[in-house]
Amino acid sequence: MYSRSYRRVVTVPPLLWVTIFLLVPYAFLFCFSFWQVRSQNVVHEWTLSNYVELIRSPVYVSVLLRSARIAASVTLLALLLGVPLAYFLSVRARAKNVLYLLVIVPLWVSYLVRAYAWKTILGNTGIFNTLLQYFGIVHQPVELLLYSPFAVVLTLTHIYTPFVFLPVYASMEQIPKSLLEASRDLGASATRTFWTIVFPLALPGIFAGATFALVLSLGDFIAPLLIGGPGGIMISNIVVSLFGAAYNWPLGSAISFCMLLLVVGLITGAERLEKRFRDGGE
Repeated sequence: MYSRSYRRVVTVPPLLWVTIFLLVPYAFLFCFSFWQVRSQNVVHEWTLSNYVELIRSPVYVSVLLRSARIAASVTLLALLLGVPLAYFLSVRARAKNVLYLLVIVPLWVSYLVRAYAWKTILGNTGIFNTLLQYFGIVHQPVELLLYSPFAVVLTLTHIYTPFVFLPVYASMEQIPKSLLEASRDLGASATRTFWTIVFPLALPGIFAGATFALVLSLGDFIAPLLIGGPGGIMISNIVVSLFGAAYNWPLGSAISFCMLLLVVGLITGAERLEKRFRDGGE
């Protein structure tokens, strides 16, 4: 349909963009991960010591496990909030456009504003502690609410739930309404209709939303820095400190490259699961 020269003109610019701004930095990151630091200078000597230290050090392993646990919790909570909400808006809601707008409005607000808002809410003099003391549930502020993994999970769930909602809602909107009507005509309850019709057909969107929440929360470092405290530090904060104050770029590159492989593996696994369920459904 198009000439060879036209296809080249169209494909070469994006390929150059991806190569220069994505693949080349990844290549530098990979090379840095095999170098080492001596006297505050990066020495270009190939070694596996950075990866060995990453595996042997209990600090990095514990922080990585904590990051995975927080990311998994955020993903689960975002799914528990986003999937029912998407189902309600796509099937039962009357003012669908208004409710949809209310869900995506938080995306218009800056990330930092939302993170600082939760810092204000969960603080010792914040709204939550004030209400607890007003109703006599506690007699002094609950200090465990802020600067803890709980605060990080709560904040990231609020931030990334819209990223789960959007693909799930898009998948549910594509489900023919005639299938739902036929299910009701045959006497199926709303719960059975959801699990037998809506949920299987919405699995591609659910996998996409879960991947967004898991990958984004796993690589987040601003929320743990603002409200996480020592017990809420995640692996991205370690990488930032290694590239910054510690000036250990090789070790930071090794951790970053391992995180990159983990994210690619998660995306590939989610894509295969989505394809398997889609093919099975067809």
